[in-house]
Amino acid sequence: MTYDFTYTTNASRVVFGLGSLKHIEREVEALGACRALVLCTPEQRAQADAVAELLGNRCAGIYAGAVMHVPIETARAATAHALQVGADCAVVIGGGSTVGLGKAIALESSLPIIAIPTTYAGSEMTPIFGITEDGIKRTGRDMRVLPRTVIYDPQLSVGLPTKISFVSGLNAIAHAAEGLYARDSNPVMSLMAEEGIRALAKGMRNLNADSQDIEARSDCLYGAWLCGTVLGHVGMALHHKLCHTLGGSFNLPHAETHAIILPHVLAYNSAAAPDAMSRVARALGSTDAAAAIYTLSRELGVPAGLRDIGMAESDLDKACEIAISNPYWNPRPVEDKPLRALLQRAWEGALPAV
Repeated sequence: MTYDFTYTTNASRVVFGLGSLKHIEREVEALGACRALVLCTPEQRAQADAVAELLGNRCAGIYAGAVMHVPIETARAATAHALQVGADCAVVIGGGSTVGLGKAIALESSLPIIAIPTTYAGSEMTPIFGITEDGIKRTGRDMRVLPRTVIYDPQLSVGLPTKISFVSGLNAIAHAAEGLYARDSNPVMSLMAEEGIRALAKGMRNLNADSQDIEARSDCLYGAWLCGTVLGHVGMALHHKLCHTLGGSFNLPHAETHAIILPHVLAYNSAAAPDAMSRVARALGSTDAAAAIYTLSRELGVPAGLRDIGMAESDLDKACEIAISNPYWNPRPVEDKPLRALLQRAWEGALPAV
């Protein structure tokens, strides 16, 4: 085999291990910071309080206003608050919504971020940001938003309900799957993608048997790290374009949308990216990538169709129009009729169709 690729690594520090949250003050100090603003959603205030206590006099306060899809109004209010309290870094604890808010602040203020993920979204390993304005989710890449340090503590996700764990894990798998057929894919990321998918599938299946299995939680977090790293190093394609459209324009829940759309996009791209599909299938112990993801989702009890998470069938035409108006690169051309058929099957929760 002959190789032809360009690989640029994103520099970030990862602290992984059971109980590693205890190192948060050390990591803030290592940044040269002394006033850390802790970010979270309203629901995760207790975890933010624990972080603030560990930081002691290095904590500049808690901002518990993170919400899904990072509305621009929320981003502006949080940035203004960070400046008002004199924060010199942000510590984000939570999932993709909180990490996304931290990135929005960093984009405007260049404050460094320390991320403490409690879900398996993986966005903490990427320089990708997303901000929703006037019903459209705008995404981009900027190295200012890449967290300087990520603390992975499996203990923090033990209380994460299995329902959220599973959709979050499938969201992460989507990052790796698209990384395998990205235009700028490379052998290093392909290795990480396949291992990340394998680890997450194993971890989620074991969590399905025992939600308190700390080894399974560790497998999921390890897989999320790998899958997020893949997304941070290569481009996105049709899957992420659809999910950004459905989430930003129709306010569908982020992780559930990824979980539902993924098998249908894999089926759509199957003939155009056979090596990528083989790797996904192999990581899942199958011969058919799309069918294996769909089967795993059913096994884990994840919602089957977009209609199950609040999407109106009457909005499918509009979603198709938005997605196709400014498409991401994709290995198979993105065409109106096939894309509309994909959305219909995803709305119904039907088996993915090649």
